[in-house]
Amino acid sequence: MKGIILAGGIGSRLHPCTAVINKHLLPVYNKPMIYYPIETMVKAGLKEIMIVSGKEHIEQFRNLLTENNDFRGINFNFTIQKEAGGIAHGLGLGQKFAGDDKVMLILGDNIFGDDLKDAVNEFEHEGKGAKLLLKKVNEPEKFEVAITEGNKVISIQDKPLSPKSDLAVTGVYLYDNQVWQVIAGLQPSVRGELEITDVNNFYIKRELMNYEILNKFWLDIDTFATLQLANLQLAKVIGIDLPNLLGKIVSD
Repeated sequence: MKGIILAGGIGSRLHPCTAVINKHLLPVYNKPMIYYPIETMVKAGLKEIMIVSGKEHIEQFRNLLTENNDFRGINFNFTIQKEAGGIAHGLGLGQKFAGDDKVMLILGDNIFGDDLKDAVNEFEHEGKGAKLLLKKVNEPEKFEVAITEGNKVISIQDKPLSPKSDLAVTGVYLYDNQVWQVIAGLQPSVRGELEITDVNNFYIKRELMNYEILNKFWLDIDTFATLQLANLQLAKVIGIDLPNLLGKIVSD
């Protein structure tokens, strides 16, 4: 299985911090944000990973990931997404890289507390199809949510006013090699982008979309508030109580 991480965009909601650096290179506690999805893939057993970003930032990723020894044994590839064409468009840029293998796609600003190795291994040994990783959320009307039946996803609602589910679709997706034909047949949405929801609906309509539910935290970093939350959460993971530590510093 090959891994593809989408790390494009201008990070407008994190300006001016993203004025000269890609959002996915900002620090989340003690690591660049991009390290977390990479680590998720590496723990799941992937050895070949492609980073997709804009032309103004791709060399930043190349320098970071090829000039140090943090990911020994991992073969990184880099490709440019020339315009904001959507998640499905970014995924489609990895067709030659992935070949006939199945693919794991992660959005570069998503961080997961769960170890996804078992989910990936199971998917690798399944036949045709796709898999979504879902997370129960308190306010499903703010998310794209999945309606399930048995072990299948039967439909997806996008930020519904009356959600039929509390299972949010997270930013990690597993696809077989049919996905390239699906993307090739997509038409741009009203936003002018190729939508990953259209890809997922292809598999859903054919009863080929499985799912698993995450048990630990899921972070989607798109604002200063969620970036701060991520810093607190990732510090906690390695045993650092930042609020308590900062309180002591202030009191001193």
